[in-house]
Amino acid sequence: MHSAAEGTADISPTEFRALSEFRYQIRKFQHFSEKAARAVGLEPQQHQLLLAIKGFAGESRGPTIGYLAERLQVRHHSAVELVDRMEARGMVHRQPGERDRRQVIVALTDAGEQILKDLAAQHIAEMQHIGPGLVAALQQVLEGELYARACGLEDV
Repeated sequence: MHSAAEGTADISPTEFRALSEFRYQIRKFQHFSEKAARAVGLEPQQHQLLLAIKGFAGESRGPTIGYLAERLQVRHHSAVELVDRMEARGMVHRQPGERDRRQVIVALTDAGEQILKDLAAQHIAEMQHIGPGLVAALQQVLEGELYARACGLEDV
């Protein structure tokens, strides 16, 4: 991986443009997502919580607070507060863990499921619309010399 200490002399203008375009495409989608969440009365982080719960692919009954904190990239106590707020709104509920009753599993309520379905449909449609630009921008980054050097592919 390229370290900051090595400076930017090795990064070409093309690579900077590719990075800039990729970041722009991500930000465009993020802006859409934030706006869509707010339009249905949720804060973006609340939408992310619902999505992290529904998207849980672990082996237990459902996601724990610790898992959700990791997925949202927040501290444990912040995840607890977020779950508290969403539970008060009737979007999620807590269940005790199967083996360890001290463990808390978070699940969507019917209301949480419905609002997430609506948002997911909007997000999928938007991804179909902007996805090609995002993929193209990522491809430009991955084809760059800096990426090839970082992966040891420069002689391939």
